[in-house]
Amino acid sequence: MSGSGISQFIPLILIFVIFYFFLIRPQQKKVKDHKSMVMALKRGDNIVTGGGIVGKVERLLGNDRIEIIISDNATVEIVQSTIQSVLIKNDTKN
Repeated sequence: MSGSGISQFIPLILIFVIFYFFLIRPQQKKVKDHKSMVMALKRGDNIVTGGGIVGKVERLLGNDRIEIIISDNATVEIVQSTIQSVLIKNDTKN
């Protein structure tokens, strides 16, 4: 009787393992990569925010905030976690 009780939980355990490897683990890796990208920001980096604003990092203000330049005389203060990606500069000249 107890053998059949354990066998009923095997599909549930398999579902949890599948969820872990296909959903939970990749999401944790993505969060870790984003956090390391944000921590590696420095002045002069070109970034894109989650709202689509493209700018250059001017100052790291602390308290999870940075100041970016979006135009010649326009600076905006944003939260670091809203940064979507860091743009890579092409140093090749035609």
